[in-house]
Amino acid sequence: MDILPAYLRLLGPNQWLTDDVLPDYRKTSLSWISQAEQLATTLLGIMSTGLDLGKDYINNLFGDEQMSLTKFIRYPPTPANSAGVNAHHDTGFLTVLAPGKTPGLEVQNNDGDWLPLVPVENGLVINLGEMLQGITGNYFVATPHRVITQDWRYAVGYFHGPSLHTRLEPLPLAQKYYDAVAASPYHRDAGFMARMEETKMGVGDMSSAYKPTVYGEQLWNYFVRSYPQIVEQHYPDVFGSM
Repeated sequence: MDILPAYLRLLGPNQWLTDDVLPDYRKTSLSWISQAEQLATTLLGIMSTGLDLGKDYINNLFGDEQMSLTKFIRYPPTPANSAGVNAHHDTGFLTVLAPGKTPGLEVQNNDGDWLPLVPVENGLVINLGEMLQGITGNYFVATPHRVITQDWRYAVGYFHGPSLHTRLEPLPLAQKYYDAVAASPYHRDAGFMARMEETKMGVGDMSSAYKPTVYGEQLWNYFVRSYPQIVEQHYPDVFGSM
């Protein structure tokens, strides 16, 4: 396969379950995606205003062909003394998560402590992503989280992202925002998810200093790190160079 850059291989049609397998799957999914997208757009407008950039500045970076993703997730019970999903960040701007009724999601606070999130009926969880961290120079830090559950757990996540070709350039922030980051060790030292080649060299999972230049590269790194067996099977030309 000669599709380059590699992240263009992420483009393709959605694969919908048919109604005989799961009735109204497509209709319900599209409704969820539309509502989650509206919420994410509103939240980014609030953040953009808070950064003194105007309500539409960040949203205008997204381009016409947004690459947002939805995942329907089933987590199995976690073996003792381990995490079902290890500590990680999400890769895009924002995540809108319907966490379900089963406990298990944990987030890390500024002191490094892991705190369980108690499910709230009809509640949503919002995670900040690494793209937001990158373009704000660590003023907004991606949310470290993990999953530890003793029961089967179901969740639905919407991962809000721009066009694959969106450049990850720093926002034109006032100096006071950079000064605030410099004064906070938590913000100043916050890292990014390590690439596969970095983990092989001993870089911690959330300790990379590497920041891609375009969103597609960021998303591809996530795909390779999270699903190495799929990449090895379907994209051996890329996997072999890692």
